[in-house]
Amino acid sequence: MKELKFTLADAEKASEEWGFNCGPSAVASILGLSIEEVRPHLGDFELKRYTNPTLMWSILRSLGQHWCMQEKTPGGLQWPNWGLARIQWEGPWTAEGVPMAARYRHTHWVGVNGRDRFDIGIWDINCLNNGSGWVSLEVWRMIVVPWIVKECHPRADGKWHITHAVEIRGE
Repeated sequence: MKELKFTLADAEKASEEWGFNCGPSAVASILGLSIEEVRPHLGDFELKRYTNPTLMWSILRSLGQHWCMQEKTPGGLQWPNWGLARIQWEGPWTAEGVPMAARYRHTHWVGVNGRDRFDIGIWDINCLNNGSGWVSLEVWRMIVVPWIVKECHPRADGKWHITHAVEIRGE
């Protein structure tokens, strides 16, 4: 794994100053970059303060990364071996007939170490208080997800799914 080049205090300061959040932090953590190293590659993030898939692809290209997206299968997307995953929190905004754009405000980017399918690691900005931001998939599902849903998406129904699984090549 890459060494984390920023702390919780760094992330909180950048969040207050220019909106640093899950998208830029997941990229920085997976690529072993500091906040200052990733910031010039964020395009119009500071105006929008969110990272949609189009912006994420632009960020990765700007950083010179080779990556590929997992193809969707009937069983859904799997965690990448090393990369990023975009999580969709489910709720009224994912009901049939609701415009797709309504879903975008209820998503979350995480870093993933899925090399060991029996011990998948999730990097989540909400876990920086542990010093590394990495937790097991089990801890993420059982502790972190319910906290995020309660604090950030109170109308969510508790379900979620991966909308994008991005494999970072060269790892």
